[in-house]
Formats: sequence, structure tokens, C-alpha cells
Amino acid sequence: MSGDTGSTEQPKIFYTKVPQTEAHDTLLLEGKVKSVYQIADESDKVYIHFHDKVTAGNGRRVDFPEGKGKTCCLISALLFEMLEGRGLRTHYIDCPSLDTLLCKKLTIIPVEVIVRNIAAGSIVKNTTITEGINISPPIVEYFLKDDEKDDPLLTHDRVRLMGIDPEPMKEVAIEVNTHLQMLFTLMGIDLVDFKLEFGYDAHGDLFLADELSPDNMRLWKKGTKERFDKDLFRKDQGDIVEAYQYILQQLRQFA
Repeated sequence: MSGDTGSTEQPKIFYTKVPQTEAHDTLLLEGKVKSVYQIADESDKVYIHFHDKVTAGNGRRVDFPEGKGKTCCLISALLFEMLEGRGLRTHYIDCPSLDTLLCKKLTIIPVEVIVRNIAAGSIVKNTTITEGINISPPIVEYFLKDDEKDDPLLTHDRVRLMGIDPEPMKEVAIEVNTHLQMLFTLMGIDLVDFKLEFGYDAHGDLFLADELSPDNMRLWKKGTKERFDKDLFRKDQGDIVEAYQYILQQLRQFA
């Protein structure tokens, strides 16, 4: 899987005419910051609606910053389109409105996949590793997708014993990391770490799912470690919408 990293083709998100979520669409899932709707008469597609909401500590801390939903949605659309253009399979189809994605319906795998390029977050909190240490080659970790259990860390063997082969997810995660690192480097940003989710379609094919935004990444400005991610909210260090909008503006130049 490869692509032309110099492509200047722009995403379709400002030209689509797909209708927005309607009353007869069925709510499938109400997440912490997104809602998923089954599209009426199209059983293989869903709408994912992004809310103006941010949480931390598995929902124990909450705020409702205006503009956050559409910013995460548009960032996700840009990044999914970029990855699709480089040959990766994602659930993304289109972006019918500023805060809604049209996606393939998937059966989500209950494992969150984390790629780490620089030590931060739980790997620092739960080990003797110092924040800011470069991790090369990057490592891939697995966490159970279960808020009630606080998303515990899994081993490769535990994932396998759950009946899930982690290797295909790891291979995709490493490839996603390569493409995202190249992109964010152009923007003067370090991709510290990020979370991915995956799912299977009706044919059993694996697709990248969920969202790709600063809500599930750590992004530091090179040289200063200025944050442009949800840690601003976690640590009460700044306006996440302003930070996310900066990332969106940069992506529109380079993605």
C-alpha cells in the first residue's frame, strides 16, 4: 500500500450533497462524544454525528465546547481521505455535513490499538519511563474497549485468547503511523501517540473505524512541546477548540 505523498487533491467534504441524519434513521449507539445512526433503507451504512462535548477519565469530567464536534469531524474526514488515497481501508465514505460522517457499518472489535512514538500518558504513569523519550521503533499496545473496567492494558496473548488476531490490526496501525508522521512532520508537529479502532464489515473484511482527531491523539509542536490535543482539557491548560482548529487549518494546507 502506497501513495503519492505530494498529492494536492482536496477532500470532498465541502461539495457533498448527501442528506443529513433524519428522524427516521435509528440511533444505534450513543457514545461519550459521538452518536451512531443506522441509515433508513441502507443497512450497510451509518451516520456518525460528532457532539460539542469533551470528556476525560472515561466520562468522569465533561465539558461542552462550542465548535468542537465539527472540528473533530472535519479533521477525521481529511485524515480518512488521505489514508484511503494511500490504499488503506477505512469505514469513511463521505462527510454530508460539518459534524457528521457517512460510514460503512462495521462490527467493532472491542480492542483499542495505541501506537506510541514518544512516551506520554499511561506509559509514563504506569512505568519508570520518562515523558518525552523517543520510542523507536514505535510500539503498538492493546487496551480492552470497556469503560466500566477503565480500558485495561492487554497483552498480545490475551487479545488472541479473546478470539481476535491482533497482527492485522498491528500491521495497519504501523502503516497509519508512517503516513500520519510524515504529514504532521510537514506541519511542524510531533505525533506523540494515537488510538485506533477497527471493525469488520458483513464480509469479514477489516476496516479502520471510529475517528482520527486530536481527541484520540497527542500532538506536540516540535521544539516546544506545545500541546494541540485533549491533554489541554485533561490538564486544564488551554482551549481545545482553538488548538483543534489550528490543526484543521494546517491539515487543509498539507493533507
